[in-house]
Amino acid sequence: MRRSLVSNLYRTARLANDISAIASGNPHRIARRAQNKVIGRMLARGGFWRLLWGGGRR
Repeated sequence: MRRSLVSNLYRTARLANDISAIASGNPHRIARRAQNKVIGRMLARGGFWRLLWGGGRR
């Protein structure tokens, strides 16, 4: 599937934040970034964001 421009921009911003966290060399920042990504993925798979923002299955 093709992504929209906005979707690509958000994806690029997330990647830039990942790179920034790694480049900082701060182990606490790297660990926090990794932890937040894992938690976000778990919430997404559980349908939390869909429930939160009122979107249904399409």
